[in-house]
Amino acid sequence: MSQLLNYKLEGEGHTIVLIHGLFGNLDNLGLLARNLKQDHQVLSIDLRNHGLSFHSELHNYQAQAEDVCRLIQHLNLEQFTLIGHSMGGKVAMKAAEQLQSTIEKLIVLDMAPVHYTENRHDNVFAGLQAVETAKPTTRKQALDILAQHIEIEGVRQFLSKSLYKNDEHLAWRFNVNNLFNNYQNIMSWEPITPINTPTMFIKGAESDYLRAEHQALIKAQFNQAKAHIIANTGHWLHAEKPEEVIRIIRKFIG
Repeated sequence: MSQLLNYKLEGEGHTIVLIHGLFGNLDNLGLLARNLKQDHQVLSIDLRNHGLSFHSELHNYQAQAEDVCRLIQHLNLEQFTLIGHSMGGKVAMKAAEQLQSTIEKLIVLDMAPVHYTENRHDNVFAGLQAVETAKPTTRKQALDILAQHIEIEGVRQFLSKSLYKNDEHLAWRFNVNNLFNNYQNIMSWEPITPINTPTMFIKGAESDYLRAEHQALIKAQFNQAKAHIIANTGHWLHAEKPEEVIRIIRKFIG
């Protein structure tokens, strides 16, 4: 029996599935969920190796997409919108390939369907591993350790949301070891068969995850792709400019 992802289902109406990014959990898109659940059914999920979902040494987009599809089938959802941020954007794109008969729309937050070559998270993994080694007993101790490796306070605060009390010390909800070992899978991408699902790519203007040179690769995989750029915002656009992101989402899903 395959394991089901941990999830939260709220509200009523057309279903919107929210998929978080690397090192996140189902609360990461909470600002979007709180607004959208007023008049939609919102399914927030923890991906494998994250949050309260199961841990697995296998962590690639095929497996993650199958996890999402399995949960959607388990909940008997039909005609839904998938929204994914960062790594979750890639999971959403891969899942959309498998769900073409039931998915209505796809929204990708600051991620391209491409293979990224640069290692963007070396300092993050160093900080996470240092916390695991030190076994801090307070959140402040953990943040001080992270600060030795991670310059940006917002990133440290984001990561610290996944700390929990394990016996006498703090530990990570996500599986650092499995994610580290699969980092090349997380950065990689196998192009999907072109799909006709209406798709919106929302880019943070100051982020370099979605670039002009990705346009041809996007058009080759998504026959109905549109793009929207949000000014003065980076990769965490849904946290930095939630009202604007929500406005674009609502306009797109109608």
